[in-house]
Amino acid sequence: MSRSEKLLYTAKIRTTGGRDGTSRSSDGRLDIRLSTPGGPGGGTNPEQLFAAGWSACFEGAMAIAARKMNIILPAGLAIDAEVDLNVADGAFFLGARLNVSVPGLDRDVAQAVVDAAHQTCPYSKATRGNIEVAITLV
Repeated sequence: MSRSEKLLYTAKIRTTGGRDGTSRSSDGRLDIRLSTPGGPGGGTNPEQLFAAGWSACFEGAMAIAARKMNIILPAGLAIDAEVDLNVADGAFFLGARLNVSVPGLDRDVAQAVVDAAHQTCPYSKATRGNIEVAITLV
């Protein structure tokens, strides 16, 4: 870490049992059962958790971008995140879509906020160039 970087938070999770196991955070706030996507079991799966984390982070990045642009985001803002688990030639990979709804905001203004958020959101940065991503204003 360089002198100008500042650590803001470290998530600490312990997972046992893989896709059909459990994950628990060090502070106890997250304690969930996991299930294989499309399989039996009442747990969530890593793809759902990734979609939830990215969409929440992206909305936060939109709020920061909107503040910098002196724009008030509407209360009805919503992000529908879709994370695909794919396989080709025995290799697994992800794909993702964020469908962003900003009702009542001029489309060009909303697109500018979405574009700015995609440049600053840590999840967007982490996935850029690594998986196929589509972010669409709906």
